Amino acid sequence: MTALFIANIAPIMFAMLIVLLMIGYPVAFSLAANGLLFGAIAIHYGLFDPQLLQGLPQRVFGIMSNDTLLAIPFFTFMGLILERSGMAEDLLDTIGQMFGRIRGGLAYAVIFVGALLAATTGVVAASVISMGLISLPIMLRYGYDRRVAAGVIAASGTLAQIIPPSLVLIVLADQLGRSVGDMYQGAFIPGIGLAVLYGVYMFIVSIFWPKAVPGLPPDAITVREPNGKAGYLSLAAIVLGSVVAAWYIIDRAYLHPIWACASVGAADYAIALADKFLNLRILSKLTRQVIIVMMPPLALIFLVLGTIFLGIATPTEGGAMGATGALALALANRRLDWKLLKQAMDTTAKLSSFVMFILVGSTVFSLVFRGVNGDLWVEHLLTSLPGGRLGFLIVVNLLTFFLAFFLDFFELAFIIIPLLGPVAEKLGIDLIWFGVLIGVNMQTSFMHPPFGYALFYLRSVAPSEEYTDRVTGKRLAPLTTGQIYWGVIPFVFIQIIMVAVIIVFPNLVLASLDIGPKVNLNTIHFSAPPAEESTAPPTDFK
Repeated sequence: MTALFIANIAPIMFAMLIVLLMIGYPVAFSLAANGLLFGAIAIHYGLFDPQLLQGLPQRVFGIMSNDTLLAIPFFTFMGLILERSGMAEDLLDTIGQMFGRIRGGLAYAVIFVGALLAATTGVVAASVISMGLISLPIMLRYGYDRRVAAGVIAASGTLAQIIPPSLVLIVLADQLGRSVGDMYQGAFIPGIGLAVLYGVYMFIVSIFWPKAVPGLPPDAITVREPNGKAGYLSLAAIVLGSVVAAWYIIDRAYLHPIWACASVGAADYAIALADKFLNLRILSKLTRQVIIVMMPPLALIFLVLGTIFLGIATPTEGGAMGATGALALALANRRLDWKLLKQAMDTTAKLSSFVMFILVGSTVFSLVFRGVNGDLWVEHLLTSLPGGRLGFLIVVNLLTFFLAFFLDFFELAFIIIPLLGPVAEKLGIDLIWFGVLIGVNMQTSFMHPPFGYALFYLRSVAPSEEYTDRVTGKRLAPLTTGQIYWGVIPFVFIQIIMVAVIIVFPNLVLASLDIGPKVNLNTIHFSAPPAEESTAPPTDFK
């Protein structure tokens, strides 16, 4: 029995970790305790060199001094500030007015705003809660099917998982030893493609099940022209108006005295300038409102992602600029106060501490796991699968999909990525592409019944009892947990389709990367020319 245990200590160690996690023991402590326990057992049987543990303090110090991980608190803080600055509310209201009159219009608005919030906040909780509070009552008020409404809100909120600046992409890049900027560029097209697939699904629903996604009635359209007609929308005017208005504001603000730009009234000054331009008669009221509402998030997206993609700023610097921009938007909306600031800082500190403790625990686990040759066991197990790289990808995605039922994305990133990354690299798989693929798969962890976090976020803000609608005065039924679970299932299948699409069309990820010719270090051979015969005169005169 002892010999069997010694021969299989690595798989037993991994199985014990899964058991601890499934019974609900805290992740960070599960990783650390499991690592130390099996480290002691391995030392007892002579399978582990105790001197390896002396490198643990240096590893922990390396984690604490990792500049890349600084982007996590920056983007978290930015998302929390934006959640309370009123930007999500303004976007949902305006885009809802823009699309609401067509069948499924509110669902399209939720998807569009979900993608926009994902590109500005990067925090799933902020997106799901915001859209659940604002859009769900409207969708239920005007007869949307409860499962469709719950599913589209939960799924659109999880776009913050894969569309940059996603927090999990930062962790994946760190665990795979790759650039966060490259990971962001690689994930951008798949993230937008996923939002498009959500929209295609809602279009299919509107065709074959129109009663589930009705358009808004005429009396629900509040943005109207002076003559009382519903506002018309000109996309060309939106694009032109946004460019001209942005140039106008920047130019005038630059010429304005420095003291005025530095004052609190600078935001009011810029808004007044924009309003002066946007009130031209060539633009409808709806078009003007769309331009005004869209400019701040688009400017913030460029400030964060544009500077990263152009190579002007690192992700950490982009996160710092994004946090500053979020504070400026909250200040402009007159919603920045000490209470808001304290709440955002407290939540950011908690989430950052949560990530760091998991990372420290995973370091303890990985050190002992590698010490008992667990990495070799995983490598042999996965490289011997039939089908080569395709077989490896199928098994890895099935494993990730299964574990996502019980673990969240941070736990998955810290536990399985350090084990799978070296094997993927040995098989010749690009690690940026592999990270994006696993990231899309891990996104389902937010929507998996029964433990998906997005489901919990939506459940916390959805009506759990019969209530009176504040606009129509009608009594409406609650949104049940079962309706939420059934609503997300089609979107889970869409996630699976997107995983397959990335495998079949890898250029969706690689096309946006500047990948030069790779050099395989294992094929490099060094050789020296043969030594020439010496022509020096003899020195032995005997």
